[in-house]
Amino acid sequence: MSISNTTGARQPADASTRGAQATIPKAMRLLLIEDDTHIARELLLRWRDSERLALHAPTLADADAALAQGSFDIVLLDLGLPDGDGMQWLTAYRQRDPQGAVLVMTARDRVADRVRGLRLGADDYLVKPFAPEELDARIDVLVRRANVGRTQSLRFGRLDLIQESSEVLLDGKRLDLSPREFELLFILMRAAPRLVAKRALVDALSERNLDLNDAAAELYVSRLRKKLDGTGTGIRTLRGVGYQLAIVAPGPSVAPAGEGAA
Repeated sequence: MSISNTTGARQPADASTRGAQATIPKAMRLLLIEDDTHIARELLLRWRDSERLALHAPTLADADAALAQGSFDIVLLDLGLPDGDGMQWLTAYRQRDPQGAVLVMTARDRVADRVRGLRLGADDYLVKPFAPEELDARIDVLVRRANVGRTQSLRFGRLDLIQESSEVLLDGKRLDLSPREFELLFILMRAAPRLVAKRALVDALSERNLDLNDAAAELYVSRLRKKLDGTGTGIRTLRGVGYQLAIVAPGPSVAPAGEGAA
């Protein structure tokens, strides 16, 4: 496995430099998935003396190994990797981490590729060649937005749940949900990709002033599942166990074999 942390040793900021560095989150962790050694070397050298801690993964396998060992503030993803396609990897990554910031940087400049990348879960799409200064600015914006979003909204696939306004957006357009459906989706999105036990779901809804029994909870899961048809997000039911949000293929959601309808 070839994963290299090429950031230089960081010295604590003194009083004269703290103000200038305040706009960049301290110890911002970046995962650079890039097989072009020239691009990777230039970026790593650029970030070596900054407040960015960059880890270079030249393959998707290396990226998975890095993510298994720790979290990152942002993933910088090339699409043409030697061991697979970045678009497919992005889809799988979004199932594991619906909220992490991802910036695609690639030579694929067709509009169709940009649209597909954004719809698969990329937060931004930057076409090569690009100016390093622009990349840095986009990174700062995405990380700042992600840090704010962790407290104010949730994201899963193409869905954004905004707590303050109690609304859910699908590709930026409002999805019509009842208050109970919203609360149910909030609980599932907050736990995703982990499974939520049925009893834990009922208890959580009850804590939010929604007095429900098991049968009522199943009814609302069924209603929410129908509302999510065509969104790319579905609700998996493990009979006798609980519920889990999952990225699904377009079309009506169908419970896998061995699972209940609710």
